[in-house]
Amino acid sequence: MINQMPSVARDELLHELFDPKQMGFSMCRLAIGSSDYAKTMYSFDEGEPDPRLERFSIDHDRAYILPVVRRARQINPELFLFASPWSPPGWMKDNNSMLGGTIRARYLRAYAKYIVKFLQSYQAAGVEIEAVSSQNEVDTDQDSKMPACLFPQEIEVRYVGENLGPALESVGLKTKIWLLDHNYNLWGRAIAELDDPEVNKYTKAIAWHGYLGRPEWVEKVLAAHPDAEMYWTEGGQHFGDEDYANCWSKWSSKFTGILRNGMRCIIAWNMALDETGKPNIGPYECAGLVTINSQTKEVTRSGQFWAFQHYSRAMHRNAVVIASEGDVASVQHVAVVNPDGCYAVVLTNSGKAPTTVQLRDGFSVVKVALPPDSVTTLAWK
Repeated sequence: MINQMPSVARDELLHELFDPKQMGFSMCRLAIGSSDYAKTMYSFDEGEPDPRLERFSIDHDRAYILPVVRRARQINPELFLFASPWSPPGWMKDNNSMLGGTIRARYLRAYAKYIVKFLQSYQAAGVEIEAVSSQNEVDTDQDSKMPACLFPQEIEVRYVGENLGPALESVGLKTKIWLLDHNYNLWGRAIAELDDPEVNKYTKAIAWHGYLGRPEWVEKVLAAHPDAEMYWTEGGQHFGDEDYANCWSKWSSKFTGILRNGMRCIIAWNMALDETGKPNIGPYECAGLVTINSQTKEVTRSGQFWAFQHYSRAMHRNAVVIASEGDVASVQHVAVVNPDGCYAVVLTNSGKAPTTVQLRDGFSVVKVALPPDSVTTLAWK
């Protein structure tokens, strides 16, 4: 959708999203091959079994994905890129299809090589990827209605510890590995996988989605593994939502819960779709962070976009979440200290009535009027 925009409008949107002086997004997620939000279903090596990956090619991504990503990183050189596979090539799976199914254990080594070739090919095309997950949403095959793959716990442990980790190491790639890439309810699995010495040798990171369970459950993992790294890697709106353009307080409340429970990033899903939630080859009806009209190319910004404004502008990479306390039921709050020593707090009044709170930092006090259904950011030194 971004690539279809007129060049001037496209560059204006990319600057709005990535320029450190504007929205300043500094982290994005890419799909390795087709997600459910693609024009067509594809991998980088489809067809008959090809364990030597002689057919491997990222040519599909050269037309419009790589150019947009390269431009985003030109605008923000600090852009951190995380990539997730929705499915291995069909021939690696028990149903011979990218739709649902489970990976065959005998192809784990070939699949690790496949990911290495993706990383190396993207690197050669001018796009460095800093982190990958072992599998998007390890615990569902999505009823075989979209690119997906079940990755049982024992398979993920074996894949990361015996295949992907060593494969990255053998070619000198420093790419980080993030586990699970799925919901909070898998907190027990996360602990068990981090307990495994072969897995722990290559990663201490978990990627989370918020579709099932509660963000507080992430704290269970941190209690067992205080040195683990937690990242929130997927969540977005639906194009049929009546409050698509103004649900900022709903999303800000969610963002506050994510950051107050030990997670280090928040990634939207998707960046841009059209007014009907397309392109989409799957069964779900997600909307973009922005909507780009398929005919006019006009951009509409979502309530999630406006919520992100408060966080991405005020909270910078390597900021540290600090304790904040308050007992107004309708007000959610999260505070950070940035690397430059500046403080920021986001206050979300999710209630239907205005309220006034007192913000106190040591001996400094300020009264802040919070309108109903509002997000307010304060920053100070």
